Amino acid sequence: MKIHEYQAKEILARHGVPIQKGKVAFTPEEVEKVARELNVDKLVLKAQVHAGGRGKAGGIRLVNSAEEAKTVSEQMFGMKLVTHQTGAEGKIVRRLLITEAADIERELYVGIVLDRAKSQLVYMVSTEGGVEIEKVAAETPEKILKEHIDPAVGMQAFQARKIAFALALKGALLRPAVKTFMALYDAFVANDCSLAEINPLVVTKDNQILALDVKINIDDNALYRHPEIMEMRDLDEEEPHEVEASKYHLNYIKLDGDVGCMVNGAGLAMATMDIIKIAGAEPANFLDVGGGASVETVENGFRIILSDKNVKAVLVNIFGGIVRCDRVANGIIEATKNVGVDVPVVVRLAGTNADIAADILEKSGLDLLVANDLSEAAQKVVQALETK
Repeated sequence: MKIHEYQAKEILARHGVPIQKGKVAFTPEEVEKVARELNVDKLVLKAQVHAGGRGKAGGIRLVNSAEEAKTVSEQMFGMKLVTHQTGAEGKIVRRLLITEAADIERELYVGIVLDRAKSQLVYMVSTEGGVEIEKVAAETPEKILKEHIDPAVGMQAFQARKIAFALALKGALLRPAVKTFMALYDAFVANDCSLAEINPLVVTKDNQILALDVKINIDDNALYRHPEIMEMRDLDEEEPHEVEASKYHLNYIKLDGDVGCMVNGAGLAMATMDIIKIAGAEPANFLDVGGGASVETVENGFRIILSDKNVKAVLVNIFGGIVRCDRVANGIIEATKNVGVDVPVVVRLAGTNADIAADILEKSGLDLLVANDLSEAAQKVVQALETK
């Protein structure tokens, strides 16, 4: 789960990461009030959306007074912010973070992610802060230092010092740098993060270290342990179809194609999307209905898929391991009737009682295209698209 910058800063601050003074606001009047409370010469207004590249898109503005802050915020609230991460549809700005401006001397990058190949967390740092780390990795990978952390012992002080030296944080900056790096690791582990990054981590001209911009993603599977973080979820920032799917515990991700996919099992779903592309079409979604594939689950799956107006056909690919294929077939028939599916539906069922299931589907009287294997299913869904 993604959270906003101001929320991420609140979490990091609780663990000892130094941040600027600031507060979120939802109206121009609140912006002016916060600006007066901060009582500093220069302020920064930062649009709070789940996307990077805000500065280039006009989502970060520098102002010199509370009055100017209110005027500028009136222009920012409600604007559509389009960045390289939002896509052409952009994000609507509904909240602003108001902070004091920092007098920057140096900009650095610091982040923690999971290295799945080594089953360890890895600290990634670079002297090239303030730009996308992906760009640094692509153009100057030698400027990225990685420090893996043994989960059995956690992050050690010598590793934090190693990172500090790599970023030329020495002398009076060494101790606060080490403290900051240890605090970021503590925050990552304590909150079950999947990503935590500070970009940039700045050194100010008065020799202070500040987390100027931060990003945190939380592992969805661990949210039951963090109800306080779950309350930070901003549904306005999420894809509406995905929000609706989450109500029914369906794993759904919207894509740009025209073939809706309903599959049980993440691996099978990935394979299904691959073979659709190989056959010459484009998947419209990733949808894993889980092992049960009950009538209710299939019905909700159809509703979510068909709520995407780009969907011109549906491919159902279910492996009957936990649940028998004949029960799935009956579920598909009932769900199709209830939902009122008006696009071609190709069904491929494999596993327990697959032959019985195929016979049930053939005799259903519904316009269901039955396939014996995945390759045939993909070919049939492409043919169905061509005849529409």
